Amino acid sequence: MAKTIQAIRGMNDCSPTESPLWQWVEEKVRDVLASYGYSEVRMPIVESTPLFARAIGEVTDVVSKEMYTFWDNDEQLTLRPEGTAGCVRAAIERGWIYNNEQRLWYMGPMFRHERPQKGRYRQFHQAGVEVFGIPNPEIDAELIILTARLWKELGIDQHVSLQLNSIGSLEARANYRSALVNFLQNHTALMSEEEKERLVKNPLRILDTKNEALQQVLNDAPKLLDYLDDDSREHFSQLCSLLDAMGITYEINPKLVRGLDYYNKTVFEWVTSALGSQGTVCGGGRYDGLVEQLGGHATQGVGFAMGLERLVLLVQEVNKEIDLPKAVDVYLVFSGEGATVNAFQLAEQIRSELPQLRVMTHCSGGKFQKQFKRADKVEAKIALVIGESEVAEKQVVIKDLRSGAEQITIAQSEMIAELNKRF
Repeated sequence: MAKTIQAIRGMNDCSPTESPLWQWVEEKVRDVLASYGYSEVRMPIVESTPLFARAIGEVTDVVSKEMYTFWDNDEQLTLRPEGTAGCVRAAIERGWIYNNEQRLWYMGPMFRHERPQKGRYRQFHQAGVEVFGIPNPEIDAELIILTARLWKELGIDQHVSLQLNSIGSLEARANYRSALVNFLQNHTALMSEEEKERLVKNPLRILDTKNEALQQVLNDAPKLLDYLDDDSREHFSQLCSLLDAMGITYEINPKLVRGLDYYNKTVFEWVTSALGSQGTVCGGGRYDGLVEQLGGHATQGVGFAMGLERLVLLVQEVNKEIDLPKAVDVYLVFSGEGATVNAFQLAEQIRSELPQLRVMTHCSGGKFQKQFKRADKVEAKIALVIGESEVAEKQVVIKDLRSGAEQITIAQSEMIAELNKRF
């Protein structure tokens, strides 16, 4: 026997029993985004490596340690580790944002070579939103309000909380970086080698360290909010006022900086304690300089991304009220001369006239008893039974497999009306 081949570690399969919940979550995401007037875009999963180096930042963990990169002839390519850079590249290349506002969303797989753990995989899936051409804090607020509505639709709103911060302009952040480095240089004895490396390359990332001793020290560190420029301070004040007016509860977290270099002004995360240490469900913020940095005309941007694996896990954990649709509503059971053709004809009629129903036709032969076992296994609600007499009389037997109600025999011409009543 040949040796079996297994999936690559951190790249998972989604089983037939798991996919209905995924579909339900994805449909909720699509419906909420559509209700706000956002349009879907689709980008390649492979991009030129310099795109991510320039957009995300060469000293970030994502670019320096986590990307799947390979050579294709003389071109270096990378499996996308996140969606914003590719969306900005497409928007510039295709002219979507030239003198034009855009509110866009996407959904699909991303790739990062990191240690797989619960809710975090090497191939993972994200839904993301990117808005271009709107500098006002109102759009920042809309994205947060939009996500708050999504949590209600998913039944998880009581299990997530919003953390908010402003990281200001590039100049303000540079001034803060100098102050933070000066402060932290007195505490290098508490740092791991990785944290010492970050102190040189990307010191703001130390603010979200898991090192408890360093966290205690950071309570006395300079605060980024104290270094904000006037424009960023006013932007943040207006955002907070609008969220207050809309009843959105939030916590200002001065240590929240997000992990990618392109952010400025608003940054936010929705977090949960229901999944253990992997608590971030959704994160985003403004990136007003990224379009110009990647070769486009100066265009403001703001967006967010949510990991679908983690979102599905959270829904499973806290929402026990979901009534997911069964795989099959109607199962056609048949045997005898002419029954096969008749069953296929009736199945197609149902699919044409009642397209909301899920219809399965038995295709593996056997006696009625075997066919009913199969119908029960797929949890069908109704079985339509056709034998030789039903073919001859142009009738069909309707058997309710769930309620125990008595089966009835009706004319095939009445079948659609009867099914419509039952569903």
